[in-house]
Amino acid sequence: MKLSDLNVGEEAIIVRVECKGAIRKRIMEMGFVRGKRVSVVKKAPMQDPIEYEIMGYDVSLRLSEATTIVVSQIAGEVIEKENLEQLTTISSSEHHDNHSDRADKTITVAFIGNPNCGKTSLFNFISGSSEHVGNYSGVTVDSKEATVKFKDYTIKITDLPGTYSMSSYSPEELYVRDYIRDNHPDVVINIIDGSNIERNLYLTTQLIDLNLDMIVALNMYDELQKSGSKFDYKAMGELLGTQFIPTVGKRGVGIAKLLQAVVERYESNSTRSININYGELIEKEITTISAAIEDKNVTSFQNRYVTLKLIEGDTSIVEQIADSDIASLIDSSVQRIEKEYGEQCETVIADARYGFISGALKETYTPITNTKKLSKQIDAIVTHKLLGFPIFLFIMWFMFYCTFTLGEYPTMLIEWAISQLAELSVNVIPPGSLQDFVVDGIIGGVGGVIVFLPNILLLFLCISFLEDSGYMARAAFIMDKFMHRIGLHGKSFIPLVMGFGCNVPAIMATRIIEDKNNRILTMLILPFMSCSARLPVYILIVSAFFPDNGSSMLFAVYLIGILIAITTSIIFKKVLFNKKDTPFVMELPPYRMPTAISIIKHMWQKGSQYIQKMGGIILVAVVIVWTLSYYPKRENIAVKYKNDIANVVSTYNTNLDGGISETRASFIKDSTLSVIESKIGFEHSKSSYLGRVGQFIEPVFKPLGFDWKISVGLLSGIAAKEIVVSTMGVLYNAEDGVDGIGFNLGEKLRLERNEEGTLVFNKVVAFSFLMFILIYFPCVAVVVAIKNEGGAKWAWFSVVYTTVLAWVISFIIYQIFG
Repeated sequence: MKLSDLNVGEEAIIVRVECKGAIRKRIMEMGFVRGKRVSVVKKAPMQDPIEYEIMGYDVSLRLSEATTIVVSQIAGEVIEKENLEQLTTISSSEHHDNHSDRADKTITVAFIGNPNCGKTSLFNFISGSSEHVGNYSGVTVDSKEATVKFKDYTIKITDLPGTYSMSSYSPEELYVRDYIRDNHPDVVINIIDGSNIERNLYLTTQLIDLNLDMIVALNMYDELQKSGSKFDYKAMGELLGTQFIPTVGKRGVGIAKLLQAVVERYESNSTRSININYGELIEKEITTISAAIEDKNVTSFQNRYVTLKLIEGDTSIVEQIADSDIASLIDSSVQRIEKEYGEQCETVIADARYGFISGALKETYTPITNTKKLSKQIDAIVTHKLLGFPIFLFIMWFMFYCTFTLGEYPTMLIEWAISQLAELSVNVIPPGSLQDFVVDGIIGGVGGVIVFLPNILLLFLCISFLEDSGYMARAAFIMDKFMHRIGLHGKSFIPLVMGFGCNVPAIMATRIIEDKNNRILTMLILPFMSCSARLPVYILIVSAFFPDNGSSMLFAVYLIGILIAITTSIIFKKVLFNKKDTPFVMELPPYRMPTAISIIKHMWQKGSQYIQKMGGIILVAVVIVWTLSYYPKRENIAVKYKNDIANVVSTYNTNLDGGISETRASFIKDSTLSVIESKIGFEHSKSSYLGRVGQFIEPVFKPLGFDWKISVGLLSGIAAKEIVVSTMGVLYNAEDGVDGIGFNLGEKLRLERNEEGTLVFNKVVAFSFLMFILIYFPCVAVVVAIKNEGGAKWAWFSVVYTTVLAWVISFIIYQIFG
């Protein structure tokens, strides 16, 4: 029978995996090998994919993959190798040099481990860094480096992407393997999850085949102890020829012992070298092929590892074999092995590795079953077939509600502080260009963006909690069937949600999607996920024109972006990309309560990046925008209204003489002067360099209801979307002069009128503006990220099609409802 035939709650023993290619390798690497017991946990709300439990952890497969796995419900124990000594060959080797004699005292260390093993948390604690890791694969999509001092040594640590194996199934795996080959780290620290030892040790066996100087960090050791399971890690270290160091990465437990072990391993003159014995026939073939490639310099890896990869059919290694005699020798070896075992070579080798792990654990590990009761209870609710989708939508809505509503109070405080700073600047700095630059340029421009810092922090606080808790992986599980129907992969959901924070790391996170077409398609629709840079613009417009239902309107804008992404994906899947399905294989890690320090670190890291933007690109943009809007100064404009101002003063005196109260007369005078000053500011802005640019591009945006100022704001947003607010802050504050300082840009937008006296903004124009900001031109950093990950062709395509689509949608909105 097939795995797909099992009902929820049933279990069976795996007989074989029948699918082909890379997906077969990945499924086996995840533990679906002959003899392993597997049970059905639950089905997603749309009945596909399905969650299975194997080797004590949860993994999701689509029905299409489950139908390729043959199982048996015959009762019986998993077949284990009885004698561990038959599985390993142990030897001693002497290093040619003594590391302790090196003068530079520098040790290079590589962190390697599965996704969700706590590798990056361990790295953060050691290095003092605040790199963030979500509780699903693919967040650490590039290596991170740090340098620490320990005793007399400088230890250079590289945190490599999370990977399940050293094969060539995903970009992460190739990256890690190439790094090991090209950089030859002195010591490799293999981090394994103490709550999921068996599956994590599969990667360890491959690192053993590479014959690296290795230490194993038994991370999340506290969870292992709390579970009641017993693990003799010292005995396991003896069996594997390496040292096991218990650690708790998020709290820094075991760090000093781990660094001490690195130094000792580095200084050691001899190590025990373990070879996993794959059976008499395979060992014989390994010896024959290794001898044949000895002088061919196929790669800089050890010959034994290269030979195993050649037998497994690893494409990236096979492509490096140009010698036809060796290729023929490999083909003959593969045929003999497959004839002997009746299985494909990669299956035989995967079985042997897991057989070795099972045998070693049988001697050292006593597990306690049902240790994930809390995770299962939570899953029963959040992935329920009826409640799953409503809960997901509520969580998304609540995230935006908190961002908008709770962020309002600190935003008002910052607004007040900036207003006070502006008034102080007016009193301290003499009237003139310098005062205008500081008040209207720096304070008006940068201040217009920094007031939204609380909203940004709250957004990242919510996203960080969802990532660290493990819910994000469940969201991908819930959404896979839906994503599949719109032409995307279930894993696309993770970078899409990450896009709400920032599109750049989200673009990089698409590397978790194995299929290139699905990866590029995800990149093309990612800009519709409103990043935090757009949030200041949204809040400015929503607060000004939709104050009564602000959080719902904000949620609606995000939801519209999602709907546009869905529609675009369906069209692109049919027009640009083939309809080939990509398998969905994804680990579902246990729920973990994020530590407050972890969430705050991540939130502050993103907040500090936002503040750095204030002093970087946004400050530069503000200076440029203010300069272009301030010059050339036209004194004749003020002269033009000189008589009007004199008439106002004269009228004021006449009113007083006519018996009108001083309060009433002053009100009339101030109101009239305010209108005249506004006209002077408007004409000056229009005649400035920036005004000329705006008037030049205004015909393009006029059909959308946008005047030249709005057009200039949109143009400035190409560099970074926050600059839209800065530009509008400069333009509108510059018009009002010092008397207009109240630092409420939204109110100024509501009152803004054109030359005809008509309001520039109304609700329709505001909504049209929101849609244009949502859709048009990804910022320069996103375009560069798309170019790096997908190629220049797709980067330019994203620029053109998003801008055209934004114009068309805003045009339709304004022309129909305006």
